[in-house]
Amino acid sequence: MKKVAIILSGCGVNDGSEIHEAVLCLLHLTKQGASYQCFAPDKPQATTNHLTGTLDAGQQRNVLTEAARIARGEIKPLTELNVSDFDALLLPGGFGVAKNLSDFASQGTDMQLDAQVQAACKSFASARKPAGYCCIAPILIPRVYPAGVKGTIGTDTGTADAFIAMGGEHIGCAVTDVVEDTRYQVISTPAYMLAKNIAEADIGIGKLVKRLLEM
Repeated sequence: MKKVAIILSGCGVNDGSEIHEAVLCLLHLTKQGASYQCFAPDKPQATTNHLTGTLDAGQQRNVLTEAARIARGEIKPLTELNVSDFDALLLPGGFGVAKNLSDFASQGTDMQLDAQVQAACKSFASARKPAGYCCIAPILIPRVYPAGVKGTIGTDTGTADAFIAMGGEHIGCAVTDVVEDTRYQVISTPAYMLAKNIAEADIGIGKLVKRLLEM
């Protein structure tokens, strides 16, 4: 049985992991006979009121604690991720990727990854183990892999330009498809960067998971 490490970035589309995407990733892995273990950095989480869409500075939240909501408590601190224990890596999207796993939301092309996230992602890249990135998560790819690495965030021009500016080769992609870079064993799909509903997100994520387990 193949085993996949999943990095979550909290809970909630605006400041954590996109819940639909995360659940679809877990569902497709399970349906295709793989096992998984969720991880998240143990650090403060950027906080948004998902009812109003406004910053909720009064809330004190933690990325690991919030991500545990999605993982039903079956989650470990990212410091415990050991690449030798897994066959592949998978990152759902959600703006926690740009706020908690990196500072892309505030720094743009000057983005830096969280040190633990960078170490984990680079460990899979160095081991030549496949990795899948969904939605906004592919923006991390140029910071993990060598210049010229291929990836997609769909068709959003601004984010695609940032991907290119950081050294990646962006490939436009429909919500129902994936982009694979066979040189570096990395695959990406737009998901809710383009999806109008959960059914559309499901198609691309399903393809990504299937291909990830084949790689």
